[in-house]
Amino acid sequence: MDKLCFFTFILLIMSNCSESPASESAAYREAHRPQFHFSPDSMWMNDPNGMVFYDGEYHLFYQHYPDSTVWGPMHWGHAVSTDLVHWEHLPIALYPDSLGYIFSGSAVVDWKNTSGLGREGQPPLIAIFTHHDPEGEKAGKTDFQYQSIAYSLDKGRTWTKYEGNPVLPNPGIKDFRDPKVFWHRESGRWVMIFAAGDHVQLYHSPDLINWAYASEFGKGTGGQGGVWECPDLFPLPLEGSADTMWVLLLSINPGGPNGGSATQYFLGDFDGTAFRMDPAFAEKVAADTASGNPFWVDYGRDNYAGVTWSDIPETDGRRIFMGWMSNWDYANVVPTQRWRSAMTVPRKLLLKNTPAGPRLFSRPVEELEQLHTETVDIPAREVVQTMDLSELLQSPSALLDLSLSLSWEPGQQPDEIALVMENNRGEQLRFGLNGEEYFTDRTAAGKKDFEPGFASRQTAQRWSTFNGLQIRALLDVASVEFFADEGGVAMTDIFFPSEDFTRLKLELSGGKVQVEGGRLFALQSIWQ
Repeated sequence: MDKLCFFTFILLIMSNCSESPASESAAYREAHRPQFHFSPDSMWMNDPNGMVFYDGEYHLFYQHYPDSTVWGPMHWGHAVSTDLVHWEHLPIALYPDSLGYIFSGSAVVDWKNTSGLGREGQPPLIAIFTHHDPEGEKAGKTDFQYQSIAYSLDKGRTWTKYEGNPVLPNPGIKDFRDPKVFWHRESGRWVMIFAAGDHVQLYHSPDLINWAYASEFGKGTGGQGGVWECPDLFPLPLEGSADTMWVLLLSINPGGPNGGSATQYFLGDFDGTAFRMDPAFAEKVAADTASGNPFWVDYGRDNYAGVTWSDIPETDGRRIFMGWMSNWDYANVVPTQRWRSAMTVPRKLLLKNTPAGPRLFSRPVEELEQLHTETVDIPAREVVQTMDLSELLQSPSALLDLSLSLSWEPGQQPDEIALVMENNRGEQLRFGLNGEEYFTDRTAAGKKDFEPGFASRQTAQRWSTFNGLQIRALLDVASVEFFADEGGVAMTDIFFPSEDFTRLKLELSGGKVQVEGGRLFALQSIWQ
């Protein structure tokens, strides 16, 4: 073998090795790479799509551009999990074609084979998505987005696009996208809800192929600071009562409570044709809309385009949500190299009565507990200024799951209660309660020069009147998901420290608190 052939042979071996699982594991130890949040192996990712449960697997599709770390011609990336925690990357599911890019959408199991696309008693998986025609957009047309379907007969491993696409042509609406489809048992038909500019439209179908207009909702309602996107519509029981309410999720960009992208929600009723807001909730929405403060799923800057899994078994009964953990204000320029973006952890959505009326709550799914390694109880004690929590752990960790319960005497609430994550370079992330506002503060949390407004402090108004504070926080190497008042307020923010935060302390400004107890868990990586 001559030298040229020898070196070619060595390069070929190295190339093959670079695709091995061991190499992927090494890549997942890059700077800022999330360790218990889903992220693509490489290149660009945004909205979660096609989330469906079938035959023991949770499918996660996502907006993906495999040729760059910035947004480009959209594909559907694909991963599956059996536990909502550990993910297996699968080949790209849907590629752009002559009808356009593959924008956001949903997926369902067609259990009754209403589409006729199943085979030998096997129900097909049906993906419903927006085709986006870039040439039509460039030409100034208004009908360059339309809804199409694809089907799979092998548990989502391969997909065939329907020959008659699009199944729902565009009637002349510029932003006509992001279909979420579900089976409405009472009316015995499929329902599609999608964004149509500054509102949503609903269609219905007997077979996922032939669609008829049903109704619309939202003009002049809720946040109107940007384009409406990625709706979802589903029922939830109202805890403590025999009532069920329908929840409509709606993402908007810009117009979020702390700038840029965010997801709002509405509560009401759905009769198979139209969604109508609950009258009492509608009054609050009208008042809050006038003041620029709709009802938000998450008040942080980094939870967008979130939707819920379809076909979760009734024996499970949960409504499970996941969002894209970024913001269009800076998503294309965050300081990562091999990949861009991650997802939030999956969350269970609940509907609970509060002194302010029914509200949407969110909590991390229980499956995350399997990642707990070292576990320590936080002792009850009075705290006047500070309490070091990380010293309770035997080994420093940047991956933490914190539950903490605090109380104070009436009139003794500290001016600020902060949980502070720090590293050896003096960088820190702060989150907690200041007066009657929850906050996350990343102004000193590391790299920030990639976007002028990134180094920011986010706030959310507190509605609870309890003389105490219940906190749940998930801390990854580059994100915090902060849940307060049993999940009644959620705040998600990303950050990029120069080195990992491995110290955690409770810090008070004025006043004192009683630590009633809590637990601190170190977590293991899902990529090991």
